[in-house]
Amino acid sequence: MNPRWFMRMSKWARKPPSASRVRLVFAVIAICLVLVAIEKLFGTPDWMQLERLRFRP
Repeated sequence: MNPRWFMRMSKWARKPPSASRVRLVFAVIAICLVLVAIEKLFGTPDWMQLERLRFRP
């Protein structure tokens, strides 16, 4: 691991993030998981589909 990560971990151990910051991070993760679940259930719209290009040599 990079020594910078150890410095960051020690800083977080001495002064952990506030409860509102932790809630914000969990809310963002929850929103991302909901979006992934919606995409898996309903699929992606046609305008978001990638078309395969065939290259002829």
